[in-house]
Amino acid sequence: MTPNSVEKATEWLVTAGLRPTRQRVALAELLVGDGKHRHVTAESLFESAKTRGAAVSLATVYNTLRAFCEAGVLQEITVDGSKSYFDTNTHDHPHFFQEDEASLSDAPSEELVIQRLPDAPEGFEIASVDVVIRLRKV
Repeated sequence: MTPNSVEKATEWLVTAGLRPTRQRVALAELLVGDGKHRHVTAESLFESAKTRGAAVSLATVYNTLRAFCEAGVLQEITVDGSKSYFDTNTHDHPHFFQEDEASLSDAPSEELVIQRLPDAPEGFEIASVDVVIRLRKV
């Protein structure tokens, strides 16, 4: 933990309208403290927090990630219907999912072309389109 990374994490929380509790700041620092985007699972964030000596439970990590998503500072990407990844880049963009490593990374948006979407059923509108491109080593 550096004072600068704690300041970044605290500012990130305050800007999102979230109270900067000790546990939230510790987790936010791991997510955005260095200014880089991250793709994490609750379990990987919990392990990173434990390694750094942060006193947080796995349940707290899950609850905090949900609060971050509700505040709009994280995007949840679900893979295989059961595994969720959390992305600090909340802009619409595609992802690569490396099946062998179970890791998620950004795919280049400028290379993705979606020419047409089907019409939404009556009474509905399309809220978003999630693109996860699955990769397997050859």
